[in-house]
Parts: sequence; C-alpha cells; structure tokens
Amino acid sequence: MHLHPGAARAVSRPLAFLAAVCLFVAAPATGARAAAAAPDPARTEAAVLTVPAIGVEDLRVVPYEGTTDDAAGTRIQDRGDAASPYGEHGGAGPGERGNYLVTAHRLSAGGALYELPSLREGDEVRVAHAGREYTYEITGTRSTSFRSAASLAEQRAPVPGRPGEPPTRAMITLSTCATPEDDAAGNHWRDALGNPEHRIDKIGVLTSTR
Repeated sequence: MHLHPGAARAVSRPLAFLAAVCLFVAAPATGARAAAAAPDPARTEAAVLTVPAIGVEDLRVVPYEGTTDDAAGTRIQDRGDAASPYGEHGGAGPGERGNYLVTAHRLSAGGALYELPSLREGDEVRVAHAGREYTYEITGTRSTSFRSAASLAEQRAPVPGRPGEPPTRAMITLSTCATPEDDAAGNHWRDALGNPEHRIDKIGVLTSTR
C-alpha cells in the first residue's frame, strides 16, 4: 500500500514523538539500575580494628559472605587478618544497626586476638572504615559453643544473645577461640576446620561516630 506524501509525513510525526518519549523515560531507569548495582562499601571494603587495652592496632578486618568461622572466614584468619561475615547468617557492617561480627585467631597466624579474654567492660574498640571511625564500648562477655545450634544463633543474632529481637542500635561482637581454656578442662573436641568447641565473645555498643 502506498501513502500520499502528506499522509506519510503525518504518520511519521507521532512515531518520532513516541520514540523520543520512550527514550526520555528509559534513560532515568537505566541510571536507577546502575545506582542499585553499586557495591556496598560495608560489604566490599576492609575495615581497620584498634583495641588499645589489649594492644591491637590497625588489624585489617576483611568482609566476606558467610557465617562466623566457616571455611571462607577461616582462610581470611589464617592470613593473619580478622574476618567479618555478612549475608543471611552473617552480621551488620561497621557502624550499622545490628551485630558487627569480627573473628580472628588467638593462637595461630600471629594470634591477633590473643589477649581478647582480658578485655573488660568500658574498654574501647575503634573501627575505621570508609573515611569514618566508629567507637564501641565493651559491655559484656559471652561464651559460644560450636556444638550448639542455639548458642551459635545467639552469637550471630542482630542483638547478641537474643535471637529474634530486632536491633535498635549498632553493636559489635569480637570473637576468638577458647582453645587454652577448653584444653585445660580436658575438652579436646575440634570441628573439621580445627576450631575448639568454645569461642570467647566480647560484646560492645556503638558510642560515637566521627
């Protein structure tokens, strides 16, 4: 079918207008998708941990997707770094509402948290991350059993020790092995990764951000 030249121009104008509108609408959507895909610094950038009371200074904390002291986390700790899990069974990021989980070796790979058991209530923990410094204050101590699902759930809960309770503030859990204590008690159980049954956890709350 052939259109009169005037009719063809009349048809082309609306089509051109519709194409322009589609292009205008699509452009912002593309930008929104790009923004949504931007990596979360809390999940991609390492933090730096300082705990003056036990001589820990500038300890690198590497985030990874997983849970406390799993294979991926153990590999990070074996390099002498601390590990911080996120995801379904992990924790919050530095300064975020919830439980910022940090684990490191006590005896091997430099024993970064060798003195953790001596940390006391009121001691400061500082975390530098993405241009900010977060200061936490130690408020308590927990013991976690690797042989108890309930105990592990308490360690990993958004409010440490209280699974199911919604978090209202930023908290931190510093965790390391209780190997000397377990061995002294005659408990030589180890999991597949060499972890003893118990972990010593120091709990803190965020007190300042700068």
